[in-house]
Amino acid sequence: MEMYQWLPLAAFAFVSTFSPGPNNIMLMTSGANVGFIKTVPHMLGVTIGFSVMILAVGIGLTGVFQTYPIVQEVLHWLCLSYLIYLAIKIALSKPSDKDESYRPMSFLSAAMFQWVNPKGWSMALTAVSVYNTSASWLGLSIIAITFAMVNVPSVSIWTAAGRQLSNVMNNPRYVRWFNGSMGGLLLLSAVPTL
Repeated sequence: MEMYQWLPLAAFAFVSTFSPGPNNIMLMTSGANVGFIKTVPHMLGVTIGFSVMILAVGIGLTGVFQTYPIVQEVLHWLCLSYLIYLAIKIALSKPSDKDESYRPMSFLSAAMFQWVNPKGWSMALTAVSVYNTSASWLGLSIIAITFAMVNVPSVSIWTAAGRQLSNVMNNPRYVRWFNGSMGGLLLLSAVPTL
């Protein structure tokens, strides 16, 4: 990877990690329901899990998908099924001060979620194919580190925004409306993959 490509890569990483998508919607929901501190494992899981995913994609998953397209097709439908499950779970969760039905994702769950996140796959495949044309280990490492660095403020802002919303949502009806809306937005975020 040439150093002149780093600024465009950083811009791509920022726009793609900061724009609404499954991770950010779930982080905002978690921040609103359980606060910033309890969401930190989820935030770290997104950041580290996605960087590991970029490395795996760069090492050879794209070759597997080209050789066995059915693997990508099966993965696509598994991803959509899991997103629908999460959207329903978020939409039906009750206010956490009355009922502890909302549970933030653990570090491992959030890291593993990257593998079923359609937006994540699109971002990783694009980053590796566009910014590591020489297929070098150094280029791949720079991409993974850049995404990790950009992801930290992105996940923090979305979680903090959710936390700020929780100050307004002191009525259980508002919390149910917010969770229902976030579940709906999570479903909508999957529509472009259909």
